[in-house]
Amino acid sequence: MRISLVTGSVLLALTGSVAARPAVTPPLPERMADTGGGTQLITAEAPGTGSTTGTVSWWNLRSGQWVRMGSASARFGAKGLAEGKQRVQGTNTTPTGLYDLPYAFGIKAAPAGTAYPYRRVSDRSWWCQDNEASRYNRWVEPLPADCRAGEAEHLIAYGTQYARALVVGFNYDRPVRGRGAGIFLHVNGDGATAGCVSVPAAAMDRTLAWADPDRRPHIAIGTRSGPTAITRY
Repeated sequence: MRISLVTGSVLLALTGSVAARPAVTPPLPERMADTGGGTQLITAEAPGTGSTTGTVSWWNLRSGQWVRMGSASARFGAKGLAEGKQRVQGTNTTPTGLYDLPYAFGIKAAPAGTAYPYRRVSDRSWWCQDNEASRYNRWVEPLPADCRAGEAEHLIAYGTQYARALVVGFNYDRPVRGRGAGIFLHVNGDGATAGCVSVPAAAMDRTLAWADPDRRPHIAIGTRSGPTAITRY
């Protein structure tokens, strides 16, 4: 009888130990509603819509499992984040959502190993943000007559931020005027961004060396929870 009691006690202890184990949280991409259909993904997650900092991670899909290849601290808009579909231009907010990454660019040459289409910046390179211009939310060379210089970014003037960058496909394919233009993943400047996502220079270089256009990478931008939770996109 004593042996049975001891055995029962051991079994109960083991059962309790197993039951007490915390559930394993699936990787972030597996908890998202959509990852873009490719086998590479960048996630840019902030604690909340009022946050100006967070984390960027990049992931590969291997044998049906998402594997994080690296991560870095991130900066967002000076006014935090806003739902991409309702965002208003000039609000210094980073648009949340899931976006493609049309091409990369930079004042510096592409880092070694870069396979992504890469465009070099010259003193003729601008990004048109003029809502009245025919090439709204587009790279232009030179600045066209209908795009006012005061409503465009002279890319070469941002030597630190645009040393290397990726174009984020926010409001890009069918631009809605007034929603916003010139949203990039770029190198950190002095502080929060005007609506982009930024990372340290080393992380930007690593991202460009990692990104493979044949694997159709996307970027998901969002918050940890709430209506703009990254898992909703």
